[in-house]
Amino acid sequence: MERIERTFRGISARLARHYLSKLGGTIVDETTVEGPDWTATLSTETVEIGPSIELTEVTVVVEGDDETVPVLVESFARKAMRAGG
Repeated sequence: MERIERTFRGISARLARHYLSKLGGTIVDETTVEGPDWTATLSTETVEIGPSIELTEVTVVVEGDDETVPVLVESFARKAMRAGG
């Protein structure tokens, strides 16, 4: 079983759930999206960037099939990078 954890700044948890659903997952609740052979768990945190800027940071933990998870995370990362400001 593969487990990859990645953090993304500048996207919302809502958008992360949407991207994961477009990659074949089903939204279970606000923090979980399940695919055919993977599960993604989301958490959010507000982080300070410098003295006056705050961003939303979304952590995505994907667990599942050894071959599927790395490909899914890479596809998600490409989508998330385009979303950032």
